[in-house]
Amino acid sequence: MLDAAVTRRLRQIVGDQHFKDDRQSLVAHSYDGTPMLQSLPDGVIYPESTKQVSEIMKVLAEYRIPIVSRGSGSNLCGGTVPVEGGIVMVMHRMNRILEVDMENLTATAQTGIITAEFTAHIESLGLFYPPDPSSMKISTLGGNIAECSGGLRGLKYGTTKDYVIGLEAVLANGEIIRTGGKLMKDVAGYDLTKLLVGSEGTLAIITEATLKLVPPPKSKKTMLAMYKDLYGAARTVSRIIEAKIIPATLEFMDNPTIRVVDDFAKLGLPRDMEAILLIEQDGDPEAVERDIDLIREICVSEQADRLEVAETREQAEKLLTARRSAFTALARLRPTTILEDATVPRSRIADMVLRINDIARKYNVSIATFGHAGDGNLHPTATTDARDQEEVHRVEQAFEEIFEAAIDLGGTITGEHGVGLVKAPFLEWKIGSAGIEVMKGIKRAFDPDNLLNPGKIFAKETRKRVVIQHG
Repeated sequence: MLDAAVTRRLRQIVGDQHFKDDRQSLVAHSYDGTPMLQSLPDGVIYPESTKQVSEIMKVLAEYRIPIVSRGSGSNLCGGTVPVEGGIVMVMHRMNRILEVDMENLTATAQTGIITAEFTAHIESLGLFYPPDPSSMKISTLGGNIAECSGGLRGLKYGTTKDYVIGLEAVLANGEIIRTGGKLMKDVAGYDLTKLLVGSEGTLAIITEATLKLVPPPKSKKTMLAMYKDLYGAARTVSRIIEAKIIPATLEFMDNPTIRVVDDFAKLGLPRDMEAILLIEQDGDPEAVERDIDLIREICVSEQADRLEVAETREQAEKLLTARRSAFTALARLRPTTILEDATVPRSRIADMVLRINDIARKYNVSIATFGHAGDGNLHPTATTDARDQEEVHRVEQAFEEIFEAAIDLGGTITGEHGVGLVKAPFLEWKIGSAGIEVMKGIKRAFDPDNLLNPGKIFAKETRKRVVIQHG
């Protein structure tokens, strides 16, 4: 329960209707997109300006009350679950595009705006903001920045961090800082902009962002390559990059995912294939045609069983739907769906998928795999039932071995979902104890009282590494 004085002061800042502490509001903000995680906050607040965020933080700092900043709650690592209570700060009222600078090709926006709404406005002006997380229809720019979201276009265009060039943020003590700006070059001191991107709400509350825009591609071409041999699909990915072709999209689905997506979307996908690659190239028309022809040759040489090139944009969208509907389709199978992510060098994709399949068989659990083949970021997805505690335990054991396998193959425990609560016990596996201490030092410098999203990224105890035997 919050002190009555705190509640009164918070209501004075935002107005009675924008501070909630009724049971319904607390429950609604006690969980995010991560299954089987829930913790009640003590209050929910909806600021409309950076000034209000600053005033709120000064009150909370005075009383040492934790704060979790939140967009739409589509997070998949428990990153916005208020595990230590306190206040959940919802940013949706801060949803304005403040400026689109056509001379500098930048846009400045408040971070509560829905990503797809921001992107649609930018495209209506004849410009392009490439980051396209799968959650973009519901996620916010602030959430994308907090997690450094990726998406289907990450291979060619990069991820959110590559487009954030300036930020306005509020520190734990209520002070406001501004980093970067409309600049392509800026080496004045430490790069605080990039430090805050991907910091998962643990260092500051980001209220505005200045984003780099680019001209839109003039042409697009989309194709589907289908394989009966998993390694043929994986070799195709490596050979495309080796040929110095960087597709806009290079996505992967394994056989279990193909079957489920086809049941869901009725796209007529070949259910007997071990793997499908979804490939899209964009750019100048002549270059796109040349790249697609070369990609087709590579696919054929690696024994692709079937190739399908979209002749119209409608056909292309149908092919893209196959990949974008993977999570939705899998979520229909069982009451609980656990979507994870791990990244390996793209040359090890087939090895990683086979490891995932072996691990799933070992623990007798159902795991389908899809993801961003071009950058090695895979999404092993388990379908289970939270009410079956014994099965859920086996799923957890399987994912622990999957994270271990990713690191064993030269990869990492997360490529885009973040560390949050779920991956915290495994972070030391990737960055070592010295890395953890450096990060803790940064956290103390920004947030000495540990008020910003406490309980995330840093685990109370590192999980012991499992020993994997390979036959």
